[in-house]
Amino acid sequence: MSSTTNHLLEIKNYGQSIWMDNLSRDIVQSGELKDLVENKGICGITSNPAIFEKAIAGNAIYDADIEAGIRAKLPTHKIYESLAFTDIKNACDILRPVYESSQGLDGYVSIEVPPTIAHDTEATINEARRYYQELGRENVMIKIPGTEAGLPAVEAVIADGINVNVTLLFSVESYINCAWAYIQGLEKRASEGKDISKIASVASFFLSRIDSNIDGKIDAKMKKGVDDLSVEAKLTAIKGKVAIANAKIAYQEYKKIIESDRWKALAAKGAKVQRLLWASTSTKDPLYSDVMYVDELVGPETVNTLPPATIEACADHCDVNSRIETNVDEAYHLIESLKDSDVNIDINKVMDELLVEGIDKFVKPFESLIASLENKVKQLSPV
Repeated sequence: MSSTTNHLLEIKNYGQSIWMDNLSRDIVQSGELKDLVENKGICGITSNPAIFEKAIAGNAIYDADIEAGIRAKLPTHKIYESLAFTDIKNACDILRPVYESSQGLDGYVSIEVPPTIAHDTEATINEARRYYQELGRENVMIKIPGTEAGLPAVEAVIADGINVNVTLLFSVESYINCAWAYIQGLEKRASEGKDISKIASVASFFLSRIDSNIDGKIDAKMKKGVDDLSVEAKLTAIKGKVAIANAKIAYQEYKKIIESDRWKALAAKGAKVQRLLWASTSTKDPLYSDVMYVDELVGPETVNTLPPATIEACADHCDVNSRIETNVDEAYHLIESLKDSDVNIDINKVMDELLVEGIDKFVKPFESLIASLENKVKQLSPV
């Protein structure tokens, strides 16, 4: 695809960075990742346990390293780490020129601490520190879930000078709490006289899962039967709209935070803003545009992380314009309309459900990956 038809390259003109939500050894070794970075406008990578499970399970490309781990008598979880860390380091090296040319704005590769410790603050802090030290790359970001236990860990790790991708944010309130955890971490570091100018963070705000959940609730109401056409119209008007409205409101909160005196004091010391990152951006409902979570949320000082299929779709037919601050009043009205007695969807309850499900969607692939690795170790171990 020529650069003239790649709409991903247009997005950068509006102050948004495109990262890819995918990492495997295949794309590193084949040169595909290098091409995506150098020619297709990709300037960061995110990974998670589900991505690593897909990459490692049943892929012979990892066998030699698994056998090396067996010879070194490493336990299975350490073999997993050796595989994942190698991929992360190599991806960091490929993205290093982006990190340098953007003065540390982009060029990051994210790796998540084990999802099994999402509710353990101290374990999260310890693992984040260990990952950062063992990976030894300035442009690595440690992913920490934005749970009640995760946010104090974010603060502590930022104070240590470690880049953090706060993941699994669904509600606007959770985003606000995440932003202040970042600020408090920077304030602590600055109070110790340490440099805060090289620390970067993103707040990963999830999208499509919100619409899937709420659309499911609306469909269930419609299935039961709606007698009044006005009620049916209210319900239909909400479908596929809540995630984008929620994201636009979060962006308004971001603007308030960077106007605060506390943030301005940090910015004067060289601090980088914690950008909102749009995550879970593949459209789940085939009736919706396959790039709606890209088109509707382009705007300054943001990141959108896309799976490969959405990258291809967007490069081909995204309609690029800065829309993050369009229809903001309508966004507030839409969220408020969920309280209408005819709709009666508790947005806070939905967000709580999604956080629990989100952790589970990372824990299960992580456990499955470890189990499949154990089987592979048995297969490859000398008799």
